[in-house]
Amino acid sequence: MAVISTSGLARTFTTKQGTVEAVRGIDLTVERGEILGFLGPNGAGKTTTLRMLTTLLAPTGGSATVAGCDLAGDPAGVRRASGYVAQSGGVDPNVSVREELFTQARLYRLGRAEALARTEELAAELGLDELLDRKTSALSGGQRRRLDIAMGLTHRPQVLFLDEPTTGLDPGSRADLWDLVRRIRAEHGTTVFLTTHYLDEADALADRLVIVDKGVVVAEGTPDALKRTHAGSSDASLQDAFLAITGRGRTPAQDTAPIAA
Repeated sequence: MAVISTSGLARTFTTKQGTVEAVRGIDLTVERGEILGFLGPNGAGKTTTLRMLTTLLAPTGGSATVAGCDLAGDPAGVRRASGYVAQSGGVDPNVSVREELFTQARLYRLGRAEALARTEELAAELGLDELLDRKTSALSGGQRRRLDIAMGLTHRPQVLFLDEPTTGLDPGSRADLWDLVRRIRAEHGTTVFLTTHYLDEADALADRLVIVDKGVVVAEGTPDALKRTHAGSSDASLQDAFLAITGRGRTPAQDTAPIAA
């Protein structure tokens, strides 16, 4: 059953230089419990699409539903069903982990006792229980990202949107976060919508990939299927397939030849 569905989703911006078509008609579906990797080069429309799906930016065309809630007709329902972890994070450096989680729970209108219980539950689930009384400014990069994700899970969303969640993390912290994302899906059936520039991350985590370029979907499929189709073998790197799909890194001679099918 699809938990995210879009049809012709579009967004244009008006600037002094004229009209910019950031997203020119995105059609996609994401199944319940799926980890979807949403990839594309810089300027492809990834962030604009993500911001529309999380109600932070209104579409100028098309339609979409998230967890059965219409993006235009029921944005509050979309927000209730969604958790969003921005690339830059959003923690207050002047408070403790406990205060941050408790405040987030109260903002979601949990009663005081329930908010306290949810704080302890999230801390235990995401490995933050020994850090509850530490100021967030004293957390490592990996610990801070776990806190960001905990905040996004406060209201037990059906869909978790992760915008480049491991940017700036060391390899060990990235691997820990990958395990955490897998566990969230396995234990709670949470659908994960992931944007990342790390192709090894997309290859390791995603059940399926959607690649966008210039505001439209240019390829989709499992990582292995895309590597076989566009790089000649499932043993090829996802980077090779990505470059073939988007046309980046091809020589002038290659540009006159069709991409392998």
